[in-house]
Amino acid sequence: MALEDENYILLTTFRKDSTPVPTPTWVVGLGDGTLGFWTSSGSGKAKRLAHTAKVTIQPCDARGRVRPGSDSTSATARLVAPPDATYVQIQQRVRAKYGAMTKFTHVLGVIGGIVKRKRIPYGDRGVVLTLAP
Repeated sequence: MALEDENYILLTTFRKDSTPVPTPTWVVGLGDGTLGFWTSSGSGKAKRLAHTAKVTIQPCDARGRVRPGSDSTSATARLVAPPDATYVQIQQRVRAKYGAMTKFTHVLGVIGGIVKRKRIPYGDRGVVLTLAP
């Protein structure tokens, strides 16, 4: 199965001290060997991507358990924001692929933000992943 056909990928970003931080995330194909997903500008992964574009990706389940027999793939990541056309494309494709789950996770994010008294934007950044040759 191609990475863009997966429901989740394990995205591993890196802290400034090179410590890996794995996070399961949705993924959509953007064409030309690129993948995309959305995230919040206040998320840890967006903050880590601001200082290094190096990431690894691997098929996984919703809890981040990698698919047995799958290999990790190196990639570079680029943050995009509105009004960038790629951001709009990511938004449309994520909504088309994941449907009602996007609304459900948005509601959970709002509730979590109220409870924690720390609201962060929902899906206000896109991430474009370019697979290493």
